[in-house]
Parts: sequence; C-alpha cells; structure tokens
Amino acid sequence: MSRAELEAGLDAGIATLGLDLSAGQRGLLFDYLGLIQKWNRVYNLTAVRDPREMLTQHLLDSLAVVAPLRRHTGGAAGSLLDVGSGAGLPGVVIAIACPEIRVDCVDSVAKKAAFLQQVAVTLKLPNLRGLHDRVERLAGPYDVITSRAFASLADFVAWSGAALAPQGVWMAMKGRHPDDEIAALPPGIAMFHVEQLRVPNFEGERCLVWMRRRSLTRPSTPGGSQCSA
Repeated sequence: MSRAELEAGLDAGIATLGLDLSAGQRGLLFDYLGLIQKWNRVYNLTAVRDPREMLTQHLLDSLAVVAPLRRHTGGAAGSLLDVGSGAGLPGVVIAIACPEIRVDCVDSVAKKAAFLQQVAVTLKLPNLRGLHDRVERLAGPYDVITSRAFASLADFVAWSGAALAPQGVWMAMKGRHPDDEIAALPPGIAMFHVEQLRVPNFEGERCLVWMRRRSLTRPSTPGGSQCSA
C-alpha cells in the first residue's frame, strides 16, 4: 500500500470521526507510524505489521477516543496517563491530536519505554513523556487515566488508583461491552458511561468505559451512545 493510499485512508478516517486535524498533525501521525515500523524490526512493539492494518488498528482506533475525550475535558488543558502504553497507543496519538493535554505513557518494559521517549524527541512533542516504571509507583495526579487492552477493569483501577486526581476519571478502551468486568469493579468505583466507538474500516466492536470514584459527584456524561452487549 503506497503512502498516498495510506494518506487517503487516514484523511477519510479523520473525516468519518469528525476530527479537525491540521496537515502538520497528520504528518506527525505518519511519522509516528514510520517509527513503529522501524523499531518493530528490532523490538516486538506490536504484532500488527501490515501498513493498512496499522492505519486502522493503531491510528484510527486511537483517534476514535479523541472526540469523547475532548467532550469530557471541554478542550481545556489537562493531564492524561496511558497505562501499559506499549507502542504508545492511544497515548502518542492523543498527544498529537490534543496538544493541550500533557500525556505520560508508562510501560514496565524498558525497550517500550525507550521507544516512547524516542518518539517524544523525534516528533518534537513537548506534551509527551515516556516513563519506564510500574503504574503502581506513580503518584500523579492525572485528570484522565486510560488504557488499551491492558488488564481487567478491576485491576486497571486498582493498580492506577493512586495516580488519579481527586476529580479524575478512568477511560478504558475495550472491545465488546465488558459486563462481567463492570460487575467485578470494587465497591468504591462506579462505571458512569459506556460509549460505543465506531472505528473506520474496523469490523470488530469497540467500547470506551468511563469510571470514577463512587464518592464523587456524578460527572457529566460524555457524548455518545450506549454500547450494546
């Protein structure tokens, strides 16, 4: 698949998602994809290696959370932690699409953290940091903590709870509606919204699960429809 075809696919996907990204931001997304491909030759950052699949399963899948995230933040500056970030998904994509948000991507695997640090330097993203650490050791505070295919919801909130700001929320990317995982959340955690994500050119199911500490006043619900089981 040629660069021109990939660019056309990205442009179409961005339009479908209703995002307004500059030519510079689109260029950074492609540069990021190129870095993943380069580092994948040495390190196993991702099992997806076909450029067309990487466009859909990495870039567009991560871009699908940008509009819901912006509805939550109202476009204001803030901080976000991407847990178990791996190749930087969705954290790096969020940092490119939302320069107003300070993004930390943490991974316990040194080579993946090194890749994330290189991405921040190479792409000149001042709002992005790669951290080599375990999330349990991070103090934050972060306004939003996210993850993509990291762990069960119960483990996700338990391991990252110390890093969440008092009024913060968790935003977990999932496939099908995780009924069993939601039912297994600890008593102090409330799921307040499950939002269906429509990823362009992706036939599988994707959901965004929003959670908060139960003691907090119920936050406004981000836009989007409920995800069916």
